[in-house]
Formats: sequence, C-alpha cells, structure tokens
Amino acid sequence: MKILVVDDEPDVVEAVRLVMTLQWREIEVLGAGSGEAALGLVEEERPDIVLLDIGLPDMDGFEVLREVRAFSDVPVLVLTARDDPLDKVKGLELGADDYITKPFNHLELLARVRAVLRRLDMPAPTSRAPSFRAGDLEVDFAGQEARLRGEPLDLTPTEYKLLYHLVRNAGHVLMHGTLLAKVWGREYVDEVDYLRVYVRRLRTKLGDDPDHPRYIRTERGLGYRFIAPDR
Repeated sequence: MKILVVDDEPDVVEAVRLVMTLQWREIEVLGAGSGEAALGLVEEERPDIVLLDIGLPDMDGFEVLREVRAFSDVPVLVLTARDDPLDKVKGLELGADDYITKPFNHLELLARVRAVLRRLDMPAPTSRAPSFRAGDLEVDFAGQEARLRGEPLDLTPTEYKLLYHLVRNAGHVLMHGTLLAKVWGREYVDEVDYLRVYVRRLRTKLGDDPDHPRYIRTERGLGYRFIAPDR
C-alpha cells in the first residue's frame, strides 16, 4: 500500500511515516512538499490514499484537491491547521473523503485513515427487492445503479449508499446519526456537515429543490426523509 503525505513540514511527513509503518508492514509512505510535486506523484505513483495539507507554499491545497479530482478518485484526507467549519465543507464539496485538524492525535489520524480505506472496501448495499421507483427516479438494487428519466445517474459510491438507505426507508425519517453510521461508519455519527454536503450533492443530481422537494425532505433538527412523489 502507498500513502502520499503532502505537507511542507518535513517533521509532519516523518511523523506520519513512523505511525503508518508501525501499523502496516508492507507500506510505502511518499512525501511531497508542494502542490505541484503532489500532483505529479498522484499521477505517477497512484497512491492508495493521500493526506493533503491545505497550507502549501506554491498553491492552495483546495486547488490541489480540485486538480486531483479532475483525473483521479484516490481517497483524500485533508490536513489543516484551520479549524473552520467552512473549510471543512469546502473540502468535502471538492471531493475530500475526510478532514482532520492539526495538531492531530496520531491514533486519531490512524483511525481516520483506516475508516476511509474500510469504507472504500465495503461492497455497495444490496436488497432482495429488484428495484425502487418514485416518479422519474428508479433505483436498481441488483445492478447497484440509479436512473433518472431512464438515464443513469453518475453517483459516487458514497452518494449511492446514501440514496440506497433513504429509498429503502422511504416515508420514514432517518436520523442524522443513523445515516452517518450506515454510510460512513460509527466513527462519524457526529459529523453532520458530511451528511449535509452529500445530501446537497445528491439533490443536485436528482434535480431536487430543497424548498419544494420531490424526493428528499429535510426534517429540521432530526434528519432526512425520502418521499415517494405521485406519478
């Protein structure tokens, strides 16, 4: 397994290398001190996960993430000294898989890395029911695909998992913590920002207006409910 650590502080790279090599025998930890170097290593080395610092000397880490997402689905865990909820939301909207604030506990970092990798290895949820239909939306459980007006929706694995659990519980409120545990894992039950970002992305792909929802209704302070609109 390869991990790319993008940080202009060599001490941070070495600390992460020490923690990771103590936990995994066969692991290669690559380091990059700039955004340009990081982009080159992602393309050339194809790491299994990237730990990306936001404060880089040559370019903003968010821009690095934006460029990475143009050609790679590699999981990215953002590292930053900026404890700002807006930064967290921005990173998630650009395609980050997780977010951790410096200074971080190395055990916490290790747990986050494991959680991201475990989530990627988890198979998509399945159901004995062949499919679900609501208005123009069809979710094919057997094919693990969603279609809108007959056209396949380009959903990420996380977006599909979120939609799956919503439609399988259509008509019922799914609490924030329940959805987070089902889609991200029990370590994430308090990360409501993650859920808000992905619900917003899912609504955009479904063409759903949160003020006049056809599919996903916000139950304020509680969670979300999938509603089956009349044909």
